[in-house]
Amino acid sequence: MKHPLLVRRALLLAASCLLLQHGGSVLAAQGEEAAPIVGTRPALNTLTPQPVADALRDAASGSSASSASSASVSGSSSSSSAEVQGNVAELMQMIQDTKLSELRTTYNGSYGASLFFYPRELTYYVALFQNKHFWRVIKSADAGRAEAIYAGFAQQTAQLAEVEIRRTQLQAQKLYIEDVIALSEDRAKRLQADLEVARTQQAKVNDYQRQTQDEAATLREEKERAQAQLRQVQGQVMLLQRQMEMGLPGQK
Repeated sequence: MKHPLLVRRALLLAASCLLLQHGGSVLAAQGEEAAPIVGTRPALNTLTPQPVADALRDAASGSSASSASSASVSGSSSSSSAEVQGNVAELMQMIQDTKLSELRTTYNGSYGASLFFYPRELTYYVALFQNKHFWRVIKSADAGRAEAIYAGFAQQTAQLAEVEIRRTQLQAQKLYIEDVIALSEDRAKRLQADLEVARTQQAKVNDYQRQTQDEAATLREEKERAQAQLRQVQGQVMLLQRQMEMGLPGQK
């Protein structure tokens, strides 16, 4: 009787792993949220059941149609799914009633895994959750099994969060590049405006230089004419002076 029980447990564990893999794919494909901002992560006592449970059941039913042998596993997994949903509700109530000790918690992006302990019954609860929703809860009285399940859940959160983390990084890089582009475009506009001002001012300076040179040339011509006129007037003055002095004593 002991061997069939072990086989049944092995089948249940295999079915559970299959459900988790399908569920992870569903969440990874549907999740559009980035890694949470520091200080915005929801408290554990505010988490609710994961809506993806329907998708998990669909994935399980789809896999059960592949072969006759998998159908028996699916039947076992259906009862396991019901048990899981019961464990989720039970865990939520016990968290609300503050009956549990939180032994371990791992966060990766919006995904997380926690290991809780119920001292009164020496029972462990291992929870897998995403954002504000519990995804999977396993109840066990075996500390070693609970630790192993927690380690598996924690590893799975790291794998599931890779796409989310990468998306967060790419989004940040995209926004950073857009900011750099905006700053560069603004600087280019300011430089263009400065260049237009410089060109306008240079044109004014060139016009002023030409005007000044023309005025200087005109003044130079006027000066030369004035000097010639001055020499002529001075010659006339000297001639008149000599004529006035003619016949006077001392005139040579």
